[in-house]
Amino acid sequence: MNKRFFQALAILMGHIIGVGIFSLPFIAAQVGIWTMLFYFLVLGGVVVLFELLYGEAILRTKEKHRLPGYAYKYLGNWAKNLALFSSGLGLIMAILAYIIVGGNFLSSILIPILGGSSLLYIYIFFALGALLIFFGVKSIARVESILLVFFLAILVLVFYKGAPLINPSYLFIFDAKYLFLPYGAILFSLVGTSIIPEIREYLIEKPKDLRKVIILATLFAALISLLFTILILGVTGSETTSEAIAGLKNYFGNGIVVLVLLFGILATFTSFLTCGLTLKKILWYDFKINKHISWAIACFSPLALFLLGLTDFIKIISLSGGTLLAISAILMILIYLKAKTKGDLEPAYSLNISKFFVYSLIIFFVIGAVAELIYSLL
Repeated sequence: MNKRFFQALAILMGHIIGVGIFSLPFIAAQVGIWTMLFYFLVLGGVVVLFELLYGEAILRTKEKHRLPGYAYKYLGNWAKNLALFSSGLGLIMAILAYIIVGGNFLSSILIPILGGSSLLYIYIFFALGALLIFFGVKSIARVESILLVFFLAILVLVFYKGAPLINPSYLFIFDAKYLFLPYGAILFSLVGTSIIPEIREYLIEKPKDLRKVIILATLFAALISLLFTILILGVTGSETTSEAIAGLKNYFGNGIVVLVLLFGILATFTSFLTCGLTLKKILWYDFKINKHISWAIACFSPLALFLLGLTDFIKIISLSGGTLLAISAILMILIYLKAKTKGDLEPAYSLNISKFFVYSLIIFFVIGAVAELIYSLL
């Protein structure tokens, strides 16, 4: 394994471990760690499988695309439009989550110093990001791999300080009415498909490594997320907050909490920029919308949803993961089936999976999406 393999692994892991991880301790506080472990095992396997299918489809294609391009090539214009809808709305929902969580992290640090309200710092967080997206700051996806190292260092420090404070009884609670709650959030927290085409380009000299990178990145991200969940829930118990960090103030010194909050701000802000720039370019390049109007839609659509009252962080990522990501996953699986016969390259790896199993995966996502909609709207 060469240097580029480990860099690709770090980039994909850094992309996967994002705002979703902060929702998991609160969800675990409703259903307990055994339920979370079950979901991680099932959804981790599902994510690895459909991302490997998508990866093979990418390796079978000569041209460089993103999901809408692959959908158009193999499935037609209807699939391109559906991919643009699912990825576009998914990006809007993700940006909304980043604004809410990042703004709250910023307020947790600055309110004790400067005063003001949480809402003020959400607006400041949004305004800074929107300004940088307007001027077209270059993609900073690789910065996420640096943030991953920062986060792991903080996690080790917090685990070192917090391990003696873990109360095992906090981990094994269960409330049946929240049984389906982890589905969308964990799916959201494990998926990294949007960057897989870039990982393929990064591994251009050894494309076969794409399979190992997908498997290992998902596995490590799931383990880190599970450890983070156990640590936060084990320490804060019923006081676990929806974004995980605020509840730590009563258990750790101010310095450690500020470090965790700083990581949260950096992680959500860089992801806000990456998603905002991606959505702006989709509208600008694919829909041929004016550059400045594309910027306004990309930035102010999430803000409009926030002003309309969509402020529940857990519900936002659950809906996004359970429904919009499901639509994209189904498209990726259909693309794979077409690429098997219509692809124009011999792939670096090929999965030997029966069509029955592949179609069963599609049914799994359909049932999950319907269940998520019902659960979220009730």
